[in-house]
Order: sequence, then C-alpha cells, then structure tokens
Amino acid sequence: MSKQSLVRWVVLSCALFVIAGCTKDAAPDTAADAKAADPVVVLDAGQEPKLLLRYRISEGTTTTSTATFRVATLATSEDAEVLTVLPGLRLDIVSGPAAVTENGVRFNVDIVNSEALVPKGFDEALAADLQAGAAILDDVGAWVEIDDRGLLVAGEFNEVAKRADIPTRLIRMIVNTRSTVTRVVLPAEPVGIGARWETKREIEIYGFKVTQVDTYQLVDQAGDELMLNLTAQQTALPQKVEFPEEGIEIEVTSMTAKATGQIILNLDALESDASANGTSVDKIVVKTVSGTENIEVDEVFDIQIANTTNLMPNRRLETGKKRKRRSGR
Repeated sequence: MSKQSLVRWVVLSCALFVIAGCTKDAAPDTAADAKAADPVVVLDAGQEPKLLLRYRISEGTTTTSTATFRVATLATSEDAEVLTVLPGLRLDIVSGPAAVTENGVRFNVDIVNSEALVPKGFDEALAADLQAGAAILDDVGAWVEIDDRGLLVAGEFNEVAKRADIPTRLIRMIVNTRSTVTRVVLPAEPVGIGARWETKREIEIYGFKVTQVDTYQLVDQAGDELMLNLTAQQTALPQKVEFPEEGIEIEVTSMTAKATGQIILNLDALESDASANGTSVDKIVVKTVSGTENIEVDEVFDIQIANTTNLMPNRRLETGKKRKRRSGR
C-alpha cells in the first residue's frame, strides 16, 4: 500500500467526527433502572420561575424527519496529503405512531428513504454506486421506548438493520445523532431560562473508546417548544486498535472534537428540529509491514434535521408532575 493510498484508507475507514459512534452501555430494563443511573448533571438551574420539563407525547403521534449529513476531511502525513469531500447523506425518517405504555411511550423509528448527496464533478458511474450504497439503508429501523424525560427504557433494531450488508458505522452515527440532538434527555429537577445541564457517556467509534460530553443551555421557551444551545465535545486517551485484515495498527496520540448547534425541542413531538456543525483533529500513528506513518486527520462536518409532526391530542404521556405553560418571550 502506497503512502498516498494509506492516508486515503485512514480517511475512509477511521476518520472521526463528533456526532458518530454508539453508546457503550445497553438500554436499561426499566424506567426505574434508567433513573437510578441518571446521566444528567444540572450545572445551573437557571432563572425563576423554574418548571419541571417533561415530554407529553400523545397516543398516535407521528413525526417525519429529514436529516442531512455532510463532512469534509483533510489527512496529512510527512509526504502525502489527501482532501476528501465525502458525499452528503439525506435520510427521511418516520417516528411513530406513539403508543403510551406504563413506563412512557413506545414507537418505531424507520428510514423510509435514503440518498447520497453527490458533489458536482463526481463520475457518473461512481455517483450511481453511491446512490445504490445509500439505498441499502431503506427500511432500516428500530422500536424504542422512552420515559417522560427522554431516557431510553428499551429498544431493538429490526431485522433489516441486522443484515450483514448494512454499514454498522453509519447505523451508529444515526443512533448517536438521535440521542444527542433530536431526543434530548431532560433534567430531573425543575429548571428555568438560562439553565445548563450536561450528559456524559463513553462511546465507541471504529474500535476507539471516546468520552463524549453534551452540554445544553435553555435559551427560551414558548409553550411546549424549548430553544436549546448545544455544545458536544469528544476526547480520547492514547490507545491502539488493530485491523488484521489490512495488516494495519493505529495508535491514537490525541483525539479531540467539538460541535455546536441549536435545537428546537418540541415536548409534544417524537423528534426535534436541530442543526449542528463542528471540527475534529485526530493525530495518529499508523503501523504497517512497510513502516510507520504519522498522520493528522482534520474534519469539518455539518448536520441539519427538520421535522413535521402529526399531533394526536386524545391521550398524553403524563408520568411527571403537571407542567405549567410559559408564554412566548
């Protein structure tokens, strides 16, 4: 493998970006278990009046989402440089219909359409291959059950998602995007405007263990809609991962990433409108039978999510204290 090819392989196989990965821990068996291991730490409770924020999902509610992902990567070594603008990916996702349960609400999350957003100048044959590759995500889905704070009670992927030809890395990206920006976990205690809380978890990306901290700030509230600012950060300790089939070992020297964004969180909906963008810098050492190469991978990424919700007001999830409504500001 030439140095140029090696750098390109690193870009395509191992480059990281913030909203990617999967959680290390499995879903708890019950809502009580989830609350016993509360992932939320309130940093600032905010201004008065403080209200108990809870999701109030109606029986039968359905949310349709369009999610767009874009990323550009620059990888450099001592005598090779590769700039890769990966094709964007657009997913149409349907969540619902919601069914109220003893623990919260249960619903399906299904990808109904997936397409590659191919940059101008791409070879037509390659573009066709990319579209075919994106199309295999059609009908990938899962069922999930969450409580009124957004904590995951239980869930399972469908049989399509478990097929051998489905890219697990992409599935992990979608799952982590959802748990970070479209389904925010709410604090256990009442909070007001200006409140800040964070969640911390260990995720795994392509074999690397990474610590992710998501910080949310409540900027405004109008009825059941919250405006949140998001900061997501990732860091990793030095570690090694082997890829035996390629005869490659990768050692992480440093790995940092940061994303910022804004979320319009609808407490009546199954998903939220959101946008986020950020950068990452990974310094790694790649060892092969031909020698050792020091490579730096710099990434810029962007995520956009828009939703349409069909609200069904006949029955609501009311497992927390009844909330007062705050008028728009």
